[in-house]
Amino acid sequence: MIDTKTPNAPAGRFGGLAVYGERRPMAMLLLGFAAGLPNLLIYDTLSAWLRDAGVTLEMIGFFALATLTYALKFVWAPLLDRTNIPGLTRWLGHRRSWMLATQVVIIAGLWLISGSNPQTSLGAVAAFAVMVGFFGATQDIAIDAWRIEAVDDSRQGAMAAAYQLGYRVAQIVAGFVPLALAQFYNWNLSYAIMAALMGVGVMGVLLAPREKQHVVRAIPVSDIPSRPVAEKIEWVVRLGLIFVAAVLIGTGLTDKIDAFAWAFGAVLPEAVLAVLSAGLAESGGGGVLIQFAWIVLGFGLLFFACAPVPGWRSRPGAYLAGSFGAPLKDFFVRFGKLAGPILALICLYRLADFVLNIMNPFYIDLGFSLIEIGEVRKLFGVVAMSLGVFIGGWSVARFGLIRTMVVGAFMSPVSNLVFAWLATQGHDLTALFVSIGVDNLATGYAGTALIAYMSSLTSIGFTATQYALFSSLYALPGKLIASQSGKIVEASARAADAGGPLGALKGLFHALPPESLVAGAAKSGVSPAGLGAGYVTFFLYSTVIGVFAILLAFYVAPRHARLIAEQKKAAAPEEAPGA
Repeated sequence: MIDTKTPNAPAGRFGGLAVYGERRPMAMLLLGFAAGLPNLLIYDTLSAWLRDAGVTLEMIGFFALATLTYALKFVWAPLLDRTNIPGLTRWLGHRRSWMLATQVVIIAGLWLISGSNPQTSLGAVAAFAVMVGFFGATQDIAIDAWRIEAVDDSRQGAMAAAYQLGYRVAQIVAGFVPLALAQFYNWNLSYAIMAALMGVGVMGVLLAPREKQHVVRAIPVSDIPSRPVAEKIEWVVRLGLIFVAAVLIGTGLTDKIDAFAWAFGAVLPEAVLAVLSAGLAESGGGGVLIQFAWIVLGFGLLFFACAPVPGWRSRPGAYLAGSFGAPLKDFFVRFGKLAGPILALICLYRLADFVLNIMNPFYIDLGFSLIEIGEVRKLFGVVAMSLGVFIGGWSVARFGLIRTMVVGAFMSPVSNLVFAWLATQGHDLTALFVSIGVDNLATGYAGTALIAYMSSLTSIGFTATQYALFSSLYALPGKLIASQSGKIVEASARAADAGGPLGALKGLFHALPPESLVAGAAKSGVSPAGLGAGYVTFFLYSTVIGVFAILLAFYVAPRHARLIAEQKKAAAPEEAPGA
């Protein structure tokens, strides 16, 4: 596991850079590309094709459900921990066999999309998109598990960095190349080429060595009597409940009723669906609480579906309890009283970043053109974030995971202060470069630190399940709280115009360029200086909520290091007498 100082980290001030030249990070770069390519292609890029083909915006919005599988992958992650693929597993190993199998289906799905016409076979395009989404999410589970099991903790930073770099390159490719090809040729060719580019992932699988160790944890059922008919009925009921739980969780995460309506629209009156949809769409804290209620209800149903029935021992109950319950039990047993603070740290670590979901409107309100925003964010910003990712991986190898995690906790909230400064500068391109550069550098570092840290928390045999759950948890609070960002800005702006403590912030905006904040203020019904004060208040708020992650990091770090040291000492073989 992890230690405050990695004993096998490369020596020297820049010795940690050598880890990037190893075989596994190189393979991870290719696999990261394969993970990032399908995600954008099944909705963002596909939506441009659908609109070009005359599909309605309402129907295009429905395609967002294809990406929901990425948020729900923890539901079937246990399958990848426990199931071998006949033939492939013997040849490639457990994790690589799953990676290759899912890549074959993704390539087939993209190829089928490339041969379709949305105007005449929209249903088929939707089915293929869902297929690509499901197996893309499944590929993510396998890649994450291989990344964790293939190296020791001193290399997890480099692996996380390589994954993120490959993923971001894929998103750039998937976001630009298909549109350019469609402009000069056609959409069908663009998706056929994207299917071919998934061959990069196949190369990654063949380059990657087998994971160091994989253990399928046994679930003892030999003492449970076999009841074939009853077991079949029980499997149908339990899997049906798991499906309903996934729909409930997905509805809460997306704050859209579409998935629920698709699953249950045939049996529920439209009036009921309308009421449920209105509740999810409610503005303010009420909407967030309703989203949270859907998610809690979904997880509660998932627990019920997997729990053994009191007084009734059955093989389906034992299998599901072992598949879902055992990974959670393992985590809480290993970390004891520290398990709760660690989970809280995961949930809050990137919260200061996730609430910044109104940045494009912020830049537009300051007077920047779409071209300026695109050039700085998509070009310079990607370079800055890649540099942050690279430094994060080097930091883990050079200074150890715990220290890197603590530094990363500071990065996001502190870097948000630069946007408060940008608000006071108005339409200043140099200030925009500085702000986006600082923030993206910090985001890349913190993201690498968190991925490496979550990776270190898993156990052999439960890697896929535990990491899939961690990766779902860390984004959950941000998805809920981020919906309030715009309301906070406008409410703070009105409060500043009314005077009081926030009114003092208006003095920062008397010398702004004339094109800054004027149009945005008119849309929000506040003064330009008031809108500026609202933005400053919001960025200060985003910094404050990040302080909780900093405090948790300081609380967890020394205790985690001591716990790991104690576990290593207990696991070390005793020295022979006279040795």
